[in-house]
Amino acid sequence: MDFSAANTSLWNIVIQLGMIAGSILLANFLRQKIAFIRRSLMPTAVLAGFILLILKHLHVLQVDNSLLEILVYHSIALGFIAMSLRVVRDKREDDGNLTGLKSGAVIVSTYLVQAITGLAITIVLSYLFMPQLFKAAGLLLPMGYGQGPGQANNIGMTYEALGFTGGRSFGLAIAAAGYICACVVGVILLNVLAKRGEVKPKGEAKDEDLSVGFFQDKNEIPISDSLDKLSMQLAMVLLVYLATYLTTWGLTSGIGAISEGLAKTVNTLLWGFNFIIGSALAILVRFLLEKAKAAGHVKRQYQNNYLLNRISGFFFDIMIVAGIASIDLQDLSGLWVPFILMAVAGGIMTWFYLKFVCRKVYGGYYYEGLISMYGMLTGTIGSGILLLREIDPDLATPAANNLIIGSSYGIILGAPMLVLVGLASQSTLMLFVTLGIIFSYLAVLLLLICKARGKKKKSKG
Repeated sequence: MDFSAANTSLWNIVIQLGMIAGSILLANFLRQKIAFIRRSLMPTAVLAGFILLILKHLHVLQVDNSLLEILVYHSIALGFIAMSLRVVRDKREDDGNLTGLKSGAVIVSTYLVQAITGLAITIVLSYLFMPQLFKAAGLLLPMGYGQGPGQANNIGMTYEALGFTGGRSFGLAIAAAGYICACVVGVILLNVLAKRGEVKPKGEAKDEDLSVGFFQDKNEIPISDSLDKLSMQLAMVLLVYLATYLTTWGLTSGIGAISEGLAKTVNTLLWGFNFIIGSALAILVRFLLEKAKAAGHVKRQYQNNYLLNRISGFFFDIMIVAGIASIDLQDLSGLWVPFILMAVAGGIMTWFYLKFVCRKVYGGYYYEGLISMYGMLTGTIGSGILLLREIDPDLATPAANNLIIGSSYGIILGAPMLVLVGLASQSTLMLFVTLGIIFSYLAVLLLLICKARGKKKKSKG
């Protein structure tokens, strides 16, 4: 085998990962040294992605878009699997008001509002000004804003295969605009609220608890045994991902054997949403390990939350950098009008909708709930936490926890989105059927948010 530079297939992945690593370190340096960038709250990975994107289009670096697409696709699934394997430490009961469930309804209903906004723009443009525009492209707004670059990439590729030229780059550009909305517009909104006296910045957060309990739970496997603890976490993540591949392959093969027509619609979506299957399998593995430990079949806890957090953070950073850097601006030629309209309208509609629903759910910490949800539903959970720390640096309110619990409920409540994404692209008739379903489901979720009441806890004594 040739190990020299002439063997490009051998060294290409090292070169591309090296460029990603270099852009991350450069972005981190710029955040530390330039106050404007630091105050913008833009995540380092997002800044790194833009740096790599600019250098690519200036022809300073030769970026392999195909490899970056592969990294984005696998990273989102691996990141979610690592998150889902974590042991649930905080098992407190709900507050009796179904806040976790309602947070999930807030998240998914915001997806629906974003979908209505995006579809309204693309349908109007396609009928009045841009007859060649892919009408279902409006559904990339909730994929990019609500779910981030991973899903924008996957659905964009799906729509590209169905005839939407430049669909993948369009979706990733929407996701990038969402980060700007979360990190720049979010900060502006915080400043406006502060000037009105509606929120008060609380200063710096306290130092984190760096005791042994921060890094590991009791009765975990040793840090370094015959198998290193980090190796154990990676082995579990990769094994679950292999099971995800086999499960998805089995499902798609079965559907294909039953109906080729159904397979054309569903199978692409199943592979595109493989991270949901991976998350479900990871939760199942976590459940089985907990039961085995309770029954005495397993003596030690194998998962380490600290390391699993680091693994998921690593994959999500790679996903964000590679996703933004792989945008091909040339693919957006002819799509700038719908892109700008969707990016602006998405940010505005998300803010005003959340102002309404968050007041219904987060009575005692309305602004913390509003700001954190806005950051997450235009960017990611990370940007939601970043904005929240400006007014709740110690995360003393339940707002941060609601993002995590709500996202878990959101996976269940958001499952119909899988069907709608595929249905809308089938025909004009199915597009309007999809729009009707979206309005109906939004009404159901609003009813849940506004009317559902849980059982109040009985006071002790």
